[in-house]
Amino acid sequence: MRGMSAKLPSPLFPWLIFITLASLYFLSSFISFNTPSSSSTSQSLSIPHCDLSKGRWHFDPNRKPLYDDTCPFHRNAWNCIRNQRQNLTFINSWTWLPRRCDLPRIDPLRFLTKMRNRNVGFVGDSLNENFLVSFLCILRVADESAKKWKKKGAWRGAYFPKFNVTVGYHRAVLLSKYQWQPKQSEAGVGDAPQGIYRVDVDVPSDDWAKIAGFYDVLVFNTGHWWNFDKFPKEKPLVFYKAGQPIVPPPAMLDGLKVVLDNMIAYIEKEFPRDTLKFWRLQSPRHFYGGDWNQNGSCLFNKPLEENELELWFEPRNNGVNKEARQLNAVIEEALQGTDIQMLDLTHLSEFRADAHPAIWLGRKDAVAIWGQDCMHWCLPGVPDTWVDILSKLIHDNFE
Repeated sequence: MRGMSAKLPSPLFPWLIFITLASLYFLSSFISFNTPSSSSTSQSLSIPHCDLSKGRWHFDPNRKPLYDDTCPFHRNAWNCIRNQRQNLTFINSWTWLPRRCDLPRIDPLRFLTKMRNRNVGFVGDSLNENFLVSFLCILRVADESAKKWKKKGAWRGAYFPKFNVTVGYHRAVLLSKYQWQPKQSEAGVGDAPQGIYRVDVDVPSDDWAKIAGFYDVLVFNTGHWWNFDKFPKEKPLVFYKAGQPIVPPPAMLDGLKVVLDNMIAYIEKEFPRDTLKFWRLQSPRHFYGGDWNQNGSCLFNKPLEENELELWFEPRNNGVNKEARQLNAVIEEALQGTDIQMLDLTHLSEFRADAHPAIWLGRKDAVAIWGQDCMHWCLPGVPDTWVDILSKLIHDNFE
């Protein structure tokens, strides 16, 4: 051991340590400078966007409607409890579960408290009225003194005096102003009177043209009247702008695009920016075996399976209920770049072939006259879930 002298450290060794530590310090500083802060990192790693429109229906035997057939705001043909729609208890025992988030059930008292001194309006066709009736009956649970309301061009609505909240519906099936213009056919006397439905694409329907500033929340829709059942070729839609016919005349779907562009421009120009605006996408129909006037039926007892939806609704399959997705594509394009939020209730509703009034319409001769109703929804029913989604979106926007 004596022959092995201890090796002293080189004088350069401390400098090597210093240089190494300094290099590590500057490297770490560089990385810190070019790496997002902890807050931005947490944002980039946050939970994916919650899409309430995507999910599945879960059977929940404990789920009960919040209202019954005694609600004074019912429309008779949709009052499926009173009309004794079969299996309604089972039909109303399904809960919508979005994929990435929870959908709380609306608390009517909490919602009306949040909306105190504010007003909610629906503008569109009878599917928005279907939506409204569900909304009114649910809110009435928190204020049974609610009164029917019909002012400012509204078709119907309710006033909730305990909270000074008004909820109204303005019927405007095409949104633009339209009117029947009869004329004699060129064949002369004896032929059935002919005519056109004139649509002024740049003029909103009188029912909602003057409501800007009254409502704090608005839900628009159109689409269910844009078909040849409502406007056959012998009584077509003819589109006008600035008082003159549009040349060349647009076909129906192109006419819808023109109407949407003009009505959305009107909304953005005339309505306050702080008005919360939604546009509800299509409510799908569930006619099976034919259309409404071809013995189409919807006598189902449970929701469709997910693998059945493409067959029913994908336009490439040419199903009898394909128009909802076709119209949605037009509407989504028209809404791009606007401050109007899409309210996508289509997909969750596509499953629910079981939840329409079908043959239970409250009148014995109704089916013979109009066929089964596989378009509107039983109440209580699927529109109650629409209300859950709308109330959450309103709450989140007003937070």
